[in-house]
Amino acid sequence: MKKKLLIRDLTLRDGQQSSFATRMTQKQIDRVLPLYKDADFYAAEVWGGAVPDSIMRYLNEDPWDRLEKIKAGFGNKTKLTALSRGRNLFGYSPYPEDVIEGFNRLAIKGGIDIMRIFDALNDLDNMKTTIEYVKANGGIADCAVCYTVDPHFTFADRVKGVFSGVKIPPKIFTVDHFVEKCKKLERMGADIITIKDMAGLIPPDVASPLIKRLKAETKVPIDLHTHCTPGYGLACILVSIVNGVDIVDTVIGNFAGGPAAPSFELVQIFCDKLGIETGVNLEKVVEINKHLFDIRKELDKFDEAKQFPFDINIANYSLTDEQSDLFDRAIDAAKNDRIEETTQLCQEIEKMFNYAAPDEIVKAAQIPGGMYTNMLAQLKQLKLDHLLEKVLRTVPRVRLDSGLPPLVTPTSQIVGVQAVYSVVSENKGEDFYNNKSTQFVNLVKGVYGKTPYPINPDFREMICGTKEESPYDVSKYKKQDNPALSEYEDVRLAKDEKEELLLELFPAVAAGFLKNKREVEYKKVLAEIRAKEEIEERKIHAEAEIYNSLTDDEKKTKLLEGLYNNW
Repeated sequence: MKKKLLIRDLTLRDGQQSSFATRMTQKQIDRVLPLYKDADFYAAEVWGGAVPDSIMRYLNEDPWDRLEKIKAGFGNKTKLTALSRGRNLFGYSPYPEDVIEGFNRLAIKGGIDIMRIFDALNDLDNMKTTIEYVKANGGIADCAVCYTVDPHFTFADRVKGVFSGVKIPPKIFTVDHFVEKCKKLERMGADIITIKDMAGLIPPDVASPLIKRLKAETKVPIDLHTHCTPGYGLACILVSIVNGVDIVDTVIGNFAGGPAAPSFELVQIFCDKLGIETGVNLEKVVEINKHLFDIRKELDKFDEAKQFPFDINIANYSLTDEQSDLFDRAIDAAKNDRIEETTQLCQEIEKMFNYAAPDEIVKAAQIPGGMYTNMLAQLKQLKLDHLLEKVLRTVPRVRLDSGLPPLVTPTSQIVGVQAVYSVVSENKGEDFYNNKSTQFVNLVKGVYGKTPYPINPDFREMICGTKEESPYDVSKYKKQDNPALSEYEDVRLAKDEKEELLLELFPAVAAGFLKNKREVEYKKVLAEIRAKEEIEERKIHAEAEIYNSLTDDEKKTKLLEGLYNNW
């Protein structure tokens, strides 16, 4: 019997978010849904992440409607997946339990089968109740550990050996570290464990032993999620497959590679050569990819790469001798732990099929691509982009001072923004931490949870005014207002629990979206009332014309019959 590898398709969520700023409309998604219904992926990630915010903000679409339409289109053969940041859901600060419970319950009721749960600090306590709510509502708890790297310090930094009173620690983010996190999640009730590498920073020489250890020391299915940004993605998938990973995350051809996850087609070719069955309906994938080609052209203004991969008819492909040899050599290298060679060959394969080249800046800086571009945008806005190199050198210091948070959303942005603030302050001759973002203060205070490395109490006092760690007090949480809209006959801004949750989770964006929705509904009701009035007016007018055309005797008769009492 052939070995089996499960495929989680990310195209409709992470794929379009990574490459096209989450701008796929429902109409565009509707074009591929009939094909996805029979594509037979194990799972498809379709919701969560930036989807709810972005489609309200930019497309004026309802996130709950999108989920229900996708569920109706997919049917029940493929499990639908969403992404959630545990106690923080989509925001920064933790939410009260009723909000967390309501979101997970309604997401599962709306069609989500697998909730992928993570925490930006890998503080597992922040994931505990979400795991419980997902399982209580019949969902599958996919618990993710966020992969990150230790900060890189220069030789001079290490000689100096201290930042803000914090000694430079030995390596924190080792294979042992991640294995222990995963084992604890299994004890907490995880149904699936994912190594979630949003930045594509996990190198194959870490992925290989990590997957091997997890397969040996845990019993639940293991999933690898990574991206291609610095050029490791495809090689990581390959070494994970040969080490027994159960699930891998991929994106269909025209949306794959670059900042997104590896190409499904390239992974399928590896599986074919390894004698591994994915169970995916390859003919449907070919059809989906044709539509994605057109949709990508429609999303051109959000497509920074503008580099389309060469078409692979994965249902009926033939490789040249050169192409086949590259795949065979990569497999041999992966099986025999020649990791550097595996990486090089996988990059050659991607180049051969015209996928985006590795981002050398992100690779060298060891930070997520989004974090890098955000810092550069900040500096350009201030006309200080010449300070970028200094900001990049500053990131390790800011990160160490704030407890070595993983570089994932939102902590990567918190650290990046603070690095820019600090370099700008120094450039003005001010103290390094003269200008502090609210989020950085809250991170150091302990509002978001426990950091992987202890924060110096003196540093916390300098930043927050207290030496003691201060977790977020949810008793101080203030529920968002849900006003009656007098201009629309006092209808509530949010009409049901789903809309109330949108207000709680995305207050600024949802308020405008929901008000616009109420206005459209109100105008529709007014139009319907007016249409009924016009029909009645036309009826009365027609009757009047008939009445006026009658003789006096006929009018008397009709009046006696009570047929024209209006006159």
